[in-house]
Amino acid sequence: MRLAFERVGGNCVFSSEWDKFSQQTYACNFGEIPHGDITQISEKEIPKFDVLVAGFPCQPFSTIGKRQGFSHPTQGTLFHDVVRIMRQKRNKAFLLENVVGLQSHSNGDTFDVIKNSLTELGYRWDYKVLDAADFGVPQHRSRIYIVGFKSRKGGHTPMTWPEGNSKHSGIGPFLETGVSGHSISKHLQDVYLFKKNDARPQIVDQESDMPVKTLVATYHKIQRLTGTFVRDGETGLRLLTANECKAIMGFPHTFKIPVSRTQMYRQMGNSVAVPVITKLADWISKEL
Repeated sequence: MRLAFERVGGNCVFSSEWDKFSQQTYACNFGEIPHGDITQISEKEIPKFDVLVAGFPCQPFSTIGKRQGFSHPTQGTLFHDVVRIMRQKRNKAFLLENVVGLQSHSNGDTFDVIKNSLTELGYRWDYKVLDAADFGVPQHRSRIYIVGFKSRKGGHTPMTWPEGNSKHSGIGPFLETGVSGHSISKHLQDVYLFKKNDARPQIVDQESDMPVKTLVATYHKIQRLTGTFVRDGETGLRLLTANECKAIMGFPHTFKIPVSRTQMYRQMGNSVAVPVITKLADWISKEL
């Protein structure tokens, strides 16, 4: 998100990340260590800002609140920290990102609490599911985005979102060849990956002209139903490389990865498709 907003002239004044490996990658690329656990940071310590950007786990807010008698139904979740920060800072706009399942989580109660909270805070807001493949990256990655602007009258307000392009980029041109050290053993291929003839998992090579499946944080566990693997390497099949992951997430080739391959997959799988956020950041900037 920082990369995207900086591309349209934004200046990051505060960031929070508690995971030590993610902090390491962040510091390596931005020259500063992000602040730690946001739940332990007072909103008064955060500098003034215009746009809040955040991703957060989806949890059943309302049931947690009812069960434990909290003053606000989001309390005990990371979204509660979004709420308390925006209530204190009265920022001009926000961008929230989450998995598509947020809409149906806990029978819709979770999303209802989010929408009601944003309205109570005095923001006009809208949401939309966007696929990263429509924004130039060779990966299908559908996510829900919620955008809002400070307003005298809050509530759901239909907005004109940036348009994507249905002409998708294929993964082929982004693949490296002759890669070593990323191979999947023949044994694992035989007893697990290809134990059924059901076109699973997705296998790609330099001739592939379609986007890959969504990169997930557990990619290193080699899952046959969700994984995409490359026809290359010592055993004829391998995992994606760091450069390939950067390409399918829209990160610049120069982005540094100082952590292990397992941590790299976890961080990339938890990240956002940079070109999608860049489009949204440009839209938000112009609206402001």
